[in-house]
Amino acid sequence: MRKYLEEYTKEIDDKIKSKNIKEKDIKDHLIKIKFFQHERLIHLLVTLSYGLFLFLSVMIFTKVLLFIIITYIVLIVLLFYVRHYFFLENHVQYLYKQYDSMKKLIENAK
Repeated sequence: MRKYLEEYTKEIDDKIKSKNIKEKDIKDHLIKIKFFQHERLIHLLVTLSYGLFLFLSVMIFTKVLLFIIITYIVLIVLLFYVRHYFFLENHVQYLYKQYDSMKKLIENAK
């Protein structure tokens, strides 16, 4: 997903720079934004779930010292999910800015 999103934003940036935007591009861009928003929502739910798992594993770790291994595993996975979620969040917000730029180009062309 990361590579796909980076390639897509680069492709749209190139179209904006060349001022080669059509109405169809804007409609397609809105559809892509919806897809990426859905992906972002799913990753938010998974990230929150891993946060809950980490909290529970820390609670169990205070009773059973051997549970520290599971706590560290959940912590590492959570850190990677947080990193990926922030990537998605920032790029989806960038897609909004691209949409605004595309709309301005279309309006100025009329």
